[in-house]
Amino acid sequence: MATPAFEEIVDDFEFLEDWEDRYRHVIEQGKAMEPLEDALKVPATKVNGCASQVWLHPMINAGRFRFDGDSDALIVRGLIAVLRALYNDLPVADVPKVDAGAELARLGLNEHLSAQRSNGLRAMVDRIRDVARENA
Repeated sequence: MATPAFEEIVDDFEFLEDWEDRYRHVIEQGKAMEPLEDALKVPATKVNGCASQVWLHPMINAGRFRFDGDSDALIVRGLIAVLRALYNDLPVADVPKVDAGAELARLGLNEHLSAQRSNGLRAMVDRIRDVARENA
């Protein structure tokens, strides 16, 4: 159920042989994102459970789910970009159906993130799913 944007990241990862190159690629994905406006970095958009500061700003338009996000940590910003590729533009009802763990495992992220980063990633996925369920 992955989006074409996520499949592109999967394809990129197949060409990157070592984890450090993949790590840099995730960071580059984050650097390519527009920063979240400071006005949107409020308690309502902050994700708890992350070691770094993380904000997700979901939007639903014409039944499609989108979100923007930001973090003060480069790798987490990159993880937000990966999640945007996974979820953005899906019908809102399909968002909770995405097996994020399985999709992200295709990138090998689970094996290379610290426990704190993995917990933060789960917190972001939980927030995305919760918003989608509330608006489905």
